[in-house]
Amino acid sequence: MARDNPKRKCEANNVRDKLEKMNYGLVGETSAVQICRWTKNSLKGDRGCWKEKFYGIKSSGCVQMTPSVMWCENKCLHCWRPIEMNLGTELPSVDDPVEILDGIVAKRREMLQGMKGNADVDSESFEKDIEPSLFTMSLSGESTLYPRLGEMFAEIRRRGAVSFLVSNGLNPEAIKRLERVERKNEPRTTRTNADNEKMEQDFVSGLPTQLVISCNAPNEELFLKWHRSSVRDAWVKFGESLDVMRELKGKVRRVVRLTLVKEGSEGEFGEMSNMVKESGVGGRELGVGEDDMIDEYVSLIKRAEPDFVHVKGYKAVGYAKDRMGYDNQVWHEGIKEFARALGERLGDFSVGAEDDRSCVVALVRKSVDMKIKFF
Repeated sequence: MARDNPKRKCEANNVRDKLEKMNYGLVGETSAVQICRWTKNSLKGDRGCWKEKFYGIKSSGCVQMTPSVMWCENKCLHCWRPIEMNLGTELPSVDDPVEILDGIVAKRREMLQGMKGNADVDSESFEKDIEPSLFTMSLSGESTLYPRLGEMFAEIRRRGAVSFLVSNGLNPEAIKRLERVERKNEPRTTRTNADNEKMEQDFVSGLPTQLVISCNAPNEELFLKWHRSSVRDAWVKFGESLDVMRELKGKVRRVVRLTLVKEGSEGEFGEMSNMVKESGVGGRELGVGEDDMIDEYVSLIKRAEPDFVHVKGYKAVGYAKDRMGYDNQVWHEGIKEFARALGERLGDFSVGAEDDRSCVVALVRKSVDMKIKFF
């Protein structure tokens, strides 16, 4: 936890003001929730986002949140969040996970109340429809910087919901610690030190339902350019997180996520691509051929041994469009082409689902069920 610093506190307050103007619902000192358009679409009876299509989770019940809204180690080029306002990697305080969740749910309900009067929304089922069924830690910032994350996931499980953690993979120790967290928010049974078997009941799994590690560059050189990380040995830490993911087999659903960017000509970093090796050839729609980076991605994915690989495309929205421009976007056909080639070279993965509106393709390991079972 960061020490009190008047200048830092003033900076954080300025950032909070800007986030509120961007329709972030702020909770406590470091947490936030935001309503995405897919939630609104789902409430109006339209199709939800790719998570609804892939996993059967209604977007109307999806809570897009973060316990560390503007704290992150990276300043990724393709991130559409306002990373220019990052506040570092040390949270100024550590709020209670139950209080955060209660605040997030209440703030989200407040932010959605205006939808109740929409002619396309079923007012009778509204409260039931917005009841949280999925908490996705992907809004902004790096959630593993919040030291009580495991307790939060355990609490979400206790409430009968599922959870997704999307991480940059720079905190392998924090991910590893999620395996076993102390049961702090439930009554504890008195026991002796000799009674080891019973003492284990004081600990629960703090793992999310699904762990996602973002893999946006296939080699160290591009990784460092792409993420502009403040972490020394960031590439090494990322590799260690892939190892942790492999070790968690059978304990959590595991996903490696690629966000593809083709070479363009706009923006400060528009010439960069994470699909092809040589500059000057990434401007084509598809990044598959002798100069592609697929084999390098294959090596990283095999190291992690995930259950799924999500291949999606960069979108020129938010703050990202100023860094990368518009012509770096890879459209759905290009994503499918890349994903199919990746699946073929991996050997035991095939296309399990795709969503053309979100421009994402899911590769699924053979014998793995995509649908999520609720608690």
